[in-house]
Amino acid sequence: MEYVQAFWVGGLICALTQILLDKTKLMPGRIMVILVCLGAVLGFIGVYEPLMEFAGAGASVPLTGFGNTLWKGMRKAIDKDGFMGIFMGGFTASAVGISAALVFGYIASWIFQPKMKK
Repeated sequence: MEYVQAFWVGGLICALTQILLDKTKLMPGRIMVILVCLGAVLGFIGVYEPLMEFAGAGASVPLTGFGNTLWKGMRKAIDKDGFMGIFMGGFTASAVGISAALVFGYIASWIFQPKMKK
């Protein structure tokens, strides 16, 4: 049952994102920023954590989950370091994911020949 819950919650997030892409003139980069910010805001108001407990990877893998991870790191760092935690916490909490994206992106650029769109 966990797989079904993860599938429909993750699918719903992706479907709503696709609707934004199709029905608005927002560029994909802006929609990605909206998703990350939405995850952080939903984490701040306490809605995203119960959703992650319910849906597992269906809620933690999309970009909204990344925003929630940034928020959790900031919250922990603010409790520990005060105001400076605002600037340090998000990077500390997401360092592994960001590093992996950079390393695997670099490896992929060796394997495949990137081309500019015309």
